[in-house]
Amino acid sequence: MKDVYIGVDVGSVSINVVAIDGSNELLYKYYSRTNGQPLEMIKHGLNSLKNEVGSDINVLGVGTTGSGRQLAGVMIGADIVKNEITAHAVATTNEHPDVHTIFEIGGQDSKIIVIKDQMVVDFAMNTVCAAGTGSFLDHQSERLKVPIEQFGDLALTSDVNVRIAGRCTVFAESDMIAKQQYGFSKPDIIMGLCRALVRNYINNLGRGKKLNPPYVFQGGVAANKGIIKAFQEEVKSAVFVPKHFNVMGAIGAAILSKEYIEKNDVKTKFRGFSSLKTNFVPSSFTCNGCSNNCEVIKVESNGQIIAMWGDRCGKWSQSVCYVG
Repeated sequence: MKDVYIGVDVGSVSINVVAIDGSNELLYKYYSRTNGQPLEMIKHGLNSLKNEVGSDINVLGVGTTGSGRQLAGVMIGADIVKNEITAHAVATTNEHPDVHTIFEIGGQDSKIIVIKDQMVVDFAMNTVCAAGTGSFLDHQSERLKVPIEQFGDLALTSDVNVRIAGRCTVFAESDMIAKQQYGFSKPDIIMGLCRALVRNYINNLGRGKKLNPPYVFQGGVAANKGIIKAFQEEVKSAVFVPKHFNVMGAIGAAILSKEYIEKNDVKTKFRGFSSLKTNFVPSSFTCNGCSNNCEVIKVESNGQIIAMWGDRCGKWSQSVCYVG
């Protein structure tokens, strides 16, 4: 039997599932777009894990993170449910113990994490402005008719420094169109866009923070070599990209589940692979019990409410016996 710990990172754009062994070595990873069906993609990722690693695996712990961590935790029976900051920090310090600054850019949000002695001492998140996220690059790749997978390599062929206004997606796109009309090449415009995204990221998330090397860059956008170059130019230092840069949140969740299980000497609440056939139905409603007007998320399975969250006072979440 192979003993494994599973980590699941449910974001707005992608689903990441990993399995690690007792030494935190990666045994399996799954990265996929959600395509508007996060629950189905989680099931697919876990089924692929079972088929690829082997049916004789023994799941000792499960952790979830990301914007959809609560729902994923209920669905698969997570032992720990942690925010993205904690999960990314744990995964990065495991691979780069001396890291001081973590740059993370995903599809719909981005974050910067400041580390001291392997502990998070400061952080900032962007969940509003698209100009500092991967979705902006996706949109521009479609407009320029350049596959996003080729964006980075094409940017590195640029030999003209084109400045693109990066404070806002609207301004950036208008500026790119103007630069195209002036006759600048696609590689030059794309590299200018990479620099604009990084400049916007550092100016917004790094404002008022003391950023020191070593720097580590992760998240789906870390696949873009143009962005890596732009970061190195901006911070005037080397920027390291982890081998498994696109699933670091899931790796962190898996490591946290291992630490939790070992520290508390308990058995996992993992529902088992057979439970993936169960139908989970999420819904939401607004509680009018007070002026907070909380949006409460409710999850049902076979007509039974198995979890609720989102209420600040605990009126609804505490009324349900959590089924792990």
